[in-house]
Amino acid sequence: MAPKSSYKQGYAVAILIGFDRGAASIWRVYSSVVKLEATLRLEGDRSNLKTVYNFHEILVNSLRGIVREGVRSIILVSPPRTDYSQKFAEHVKTHHTWLTQGGSKVTFTEMTGSAATRTDLAILTKKIDFRKLMQDATLDETENLLELLEKRLNSSRKDDIVLYSFEDVEYSILYSNEKTTLEFLLLTDEYLAKTRQKRRLNRLMQIASNKRVRTRVVDSKLPAGKRLTQLGGIALIGKKN
Repeated sequence: MAPKSSYKQGYAVAILIGFDRGAASIWRVYSSVVKLEATLRLEGDRSNLKTVYNFHEILVNSLRGIVREGVRSIILVSPPRTDYSQKFAEHVKTHHTWLTQGGSKVTFTEMTGSAATRTDLAILTKKIDFRKLMQDATLDETENLLELLEKRLNSSRKDDIVLYSFEDVEYSILYSNEKTTLEFLLLTDEYLAKTRQKRRLNRLMQIASNKRVRTRVVDSKLPAGKRLTQLGGIALIGKKN
């Protein structure tokens, strides 16, 4: 099957997890739409520490694939006067440092509300607090990416790789082997929208995803987007093994 020629949902922005007493709903937040990824049920009572621990572990496992794709902002939503988001964040900090440190580091933000159904999401996403939170989370994430990009651009290590022509990026992704680890494919939203090589780029993004290269589309108005624009709008970060 040929890859889709367009991404009507837009580009990935964040993961949103809506908690309630008996479940957690995982939503993928794109620039144009929000899509339900999964709903996980709590098998037991929240008063049982082992039950909650197992529930949090299942939730983390469900996030692994999405995080590998490059999404770095996770929004935790809980009803008023509950600590569901806080308890999950504490679980991650204690048991899954790969999510809070290093190349897989994500930004957790919390807000009060309900995000169990599409109706809940429609109400939540219209709130000023939500829009402000999304802006802050996106800014934090892109600042981390900009820091990584600048570090690699200024690195004197021969093992570090930064490519920023479409042809070089394409060749590296298509023909990468075990001697090279490709970490991030970065491009601006403007580059994605205006490129004359849309079909090739969409195919390349799909192949990159299949090879577990973390792809991030960055707002061209943000500092990281402006820096990417200086490089042509696209960059591939990796290293030689």
